[in-house]
Amino acid sequence: MIVISDTTPLISLMKIGQLNLINQLFGEVQIPNAVYEELVSNTRFPDESRQIRECPFIKRVDVEDIQSVKLLRRSAGLDAGESEAIVLSDSLRASLLLMDEVKGRQVAMQMGIQIMGTIGMLLAAYKEALLSKEEILQCIEILKTAGRHISERLYKQLMEKISDLDA
Repeated sequence: MIVISDTTPLISLMKIGQLNLINQLFGEVQIPNAVYEELVSNTRFPDESRQIRECPFIKRVDVEDIQSVKLLRRSAGLDAGESEAIVLSDSLRASLLLMDEVKGRQVAMQMGIQIMGTIGMLLAAYKEALLSKEEILQCIEILKTAGRHISERLYKQLMEKISDLDA
């Protein structure tokens, strides 16, 4: 299974202290160079930068089709990380792309790429008994406090799916 990640899901998992969920759910995740640079270049977050640099299950990968990346950036208005993650997912025929941003998700889905966001990973972790309902609620609260937008609709869907699994 090839799993590619954009920046935001990894930042979100680090904020909630659950970066290891990547390893537990998928084994390894590949990130393109632009995503790696976004994650390690901000000097305000040295601990997060170190986590990414030293993480054994995050693999930095070169994107060969730079022209497609440039085209995607211009035509869809995506940032470098999103564009590289989508192009890499497409070129490697990845099983899954981890992405939270709405515009990037829409572009990837139009290309037939399977998507999962941070909330989807939390639900998958619940299904695998890696996190309890209470831990997921704590994670959501931490993300909201950290400024991550989680729509009421998405939150309700998550809670309904958890309830369905418990039934």
